[in-house]
Amino acid sequence: MEKILNYINGELLKPSNGEYFENYNPSNGSAYSWVPDSDKTDIDKAVAAAKEAFKSWSKTSKHERSKLLMKLADAIEKRSEEFIRAESKDNGKTESQARKVDIPRASANLRFFATAILHDHSELHEMDGEAINYTSRQAIGVAACISPWNLPLYLLTWKIAPALATGNTVVAKPSEVTPMTAFLLSKICIEVGFPKGVLNIVHGYGSKVGDPLTTHVDTPIISFTGGTETGKHIAGLTAPMFKKTSLELGGKNPNIIFADANFDQAIEMSVKAAFSNQGQICLCGSRLFVQKEIYSKFKAALLTEVSKLKVGDPKAPETDLGAMVSESHMKKVLGKIEEAKKLGGQILIGGEREILGGELKKGYFLQPTVIEGLSNDCSINQQEIFGPVVSLIPFETEGEVIEMANATKYGLSASIFTENISRGHRVAAAIDAGIVWINTWILRDLRIPFGGMKQSGLGREGGFKSLQFFTEPKNVCLKI
Repeated sequence: MEKILNYINGELLKPSNGEYFENYNPSNGSAYSWVPDSDKTDIDKAVAAAKEAFKSWSKTSKHERSKLLMKLADAIEKRSEEFIRAESKDNGKTESQARKVDIPRASANLRFFATAILHDHSELHEMDGEAINYTSRQAIGVAACISPWNLPLYLLTWKIAPALATGNTVVAKPSEVTPMTAFLLSKICIEVGFPKGVLNIVHGYGSKVGDPLTTHVDTPIISFTGGTETGKHIAGLTAPMFKKTSLELGGKNPNIIFADANFDQAIEMSVKAAFSNQGQICLCGSRLFVQKEIYSKFKAALLTEVSKLKVGDPKAPETDLGAMVSESHMKKVLGKIEEAKKLGGQILIGGEREILGGELKKGYFLQPTVIEGLSNDCSINQQEIFGPVVSLIPFETEGEVIEMANATKYGLSASIFTENISRGHRVAAAIDAGIVWINTWILRDLRIPFGGMKQSGLGREGGFKSLQFFTEPKNVCLKI
């Protein structure tokens, strides 16, 4: 099996302790590579390299930084099929999903921030001829970037691109569950001649790599995407150190269908929102609120469309749902489905592990699942499941659905389907969520601020918000 290596100071290195653990292909349940079981020693090496590289990288011109990031984007696009296959094999997602979303967005992230820094501006405030204030923004230092397993390369580049573009250096920790495309990115950095120490990638478990990285005295800025509990852990460790922190965490997102919605559009988007990437997207609409006037009709149409979804080989173009990311996560989601049954929920479709034939018979596949009959305040409708599971909930009035939509600890995103423009704006204003879509889902603009309210996160990234996050403002007052 292939051994993945750390990328430190421009070199591919074995973990200092020489230890590895197995990396599994979710589609067949077999180990296919070795992941470095790195520890604090490797983090110390990577941070030291990044700290030294910061001295020159932070002084490199914007045009030079932009040019180097564009070279990385070009290299990813040139080898896109290799990245697509690797992402699918490592994560279990369909190759069509990786081809349509993950890999194109990785190169798009790099290009966006590579060009954004060329169009940024400084602020100037003139004091009636007495003085001039100008506010500049400067790089902070070594950024700790921790990315999740659901969109591995996509969200890794979402973090490292703005950090590097603004003149910081980076020590990145990809998820230990899906390390392969980060490893391929390491190789590309060497091929294109990316400066040594500017980007470092260390693989391993959170307790042995993540904690030493986030608490390191020389990592003043942290960008983390992942579960809310891990976010709480990071916040607890780093708050006394006054680090600049961005936490993009979980969600239990409402998808609200009013009776006057474009029916076919609402059905299409509801299926997409519930089951894209096997439901393993923090923005998935896992609570589906449907107004009572159309509830029965909507339920029947929804079940018809869900029954058409194909669970199968991620390599096959006709497959809609690939494998869950790991056996443990699959069992966790199945456990939640059993919990729903005990709470009185009715499984309208799905609810079981999907057993495929041949070499995929041990794969971690789940059927898309629709549940009804559960109260909005039960554990299934309050906790993030992060799988292909959606709960149907009827409602009568606008006020009622707003109250139910907001009745969770999360506030990441929401979708509203209505042909009434005033209602769409009114409900969007009342929903506690950092991102609200009206008559669509996951239509993303890289310029918008991204993040959640309540326990869905802390701070905003995306567009110029990312450039602001990865820099510190400095005001200079010049008396005339």
